[in-house]
Amino acid sequence: MTRPSRPIKICFISPKAYPLFNADIKEVFGGAEVDLYFLSRELAKNKDFEVSFITADYGQEEFETIEGVRIIKSLDFGQSVITGAIKVWRAMRAADAEIYFREAPSSAGFLLALFCKLNRRIFVYRTASRGECDGGYLKEHFLGGRAFLWSLRKAAMVVVQNETDEAKINGSAGVSSTVIPNAHPLPALSQGQRDTILWVGRSTPLKRPGLFIDLAEQMPGEHFTMICQRATGDDDFQALTKRAEKVKNLEFIKRVPFDETGGYYRRAKIFVNTSDSEGFPNTYVEACKYAAPILSLSINPDDFLTTDKCGLCADDDWEKFLEQFDFLAGSQDARDYGMNGRRYAEEKHDIEKIIQKYKELFLALTARSGSGDRQTDKSD
Repeated sequence: MTRPSRPIKICFISPKAYPLFNADIKEVFGGAEVDLYFLSRELAKNKDFEVSFITADYGQEEFETIEGVRIIKSLDFGQSVITGAIKVWRAMRAADAEIYFREAPSSAGFLLALFCKLNRRIFVYRTASRGECDGGYLKEHFLGGRAFLWSLRKAAMVVVQNETDEAKINGSAGVSSTVIPNAHPLPALSQGQRDTILWVGRSTPLKRPGLFIDLAEQMPGEHFTMICQRATGDDDFQALTKRAEKVKNLEFIKRVPFDETGGYYRRAKIFVNTSDSEGFPNTYVEACKYAAPILSLSINPDDFLTTDKCGLCADDDWEKFLEQFDFLAGSQDARDYGMNGRRYAEEKHDIEKIIQKYKELFLALTARSGSGDRQTDKSD
């Protein structure tokens, strides 16, 4: 492959990702943060790339290096929007990267696109949910949606999570994109006792956590585990917690350190998703890599659950969902679904394979922009 004559400087921006780098910080993060955390760590292993990562202010030093990634502190969530924007802008200048990479819609995405336009840098955007691709986000956020659309159209490349989103974002925003699946490190598979029904996510309404509690109430003969972080700005979390605590067969856990979640997936008889809108959930990849069969109420990106036989999807039909639950909970076929999921993760989501796609993308973008001389080298 073509290699750069000097390291390509890439900066990831995800303010809430710092707790992934520092497990002592007990704050909320989501799938987008996990995506960029994994990518930045893996890319930093390669001497052809110099990786930085802009996070929010969690009381850490201005600059520090963790797992080969240079962490740059920026905004404090308690400060004003204007002050936060200034700090993020300064952090982008400090990174002095050729490529800036962002996932999930927010004011930071607009700021990043503007910075790259004014400073002739390369902006890459990765979508985090179906709503960004099918026009849902544009409809729900009038001003923010227009800013998001502008930033999409200024990106040198838009990366989506699946083929369905590739078609939808072209239709809704007139933006071409490339499909690169979520990338995860894959641990060796070890099988043990599977004794619980698992749900993992934040308490945001689109994930519909209350429906998992409904399921536990209707299935008193099964044990359920719900790992549910309080979503930012969720004023109903306490009510959700109190309701969950009344269900005897449900263990409600507010937070598990990210590097300890694998143990719960290993125990899962079934992994349940109740969301009404996602791109390709990282929790699906987690379930697959630990061979847990998936039961989805609604989300089935590119129909992989049915096509690759990794689980079942009820197409948002609650009665069908309950029937599928009964089938998986009482069938030896559940193990086959889980093993199919593991094979799917190895084929589609192995970070050692997927990082090669990102390397090729970054090399092509910098070559196209004339950012540095290139020399040919057949090694990886």
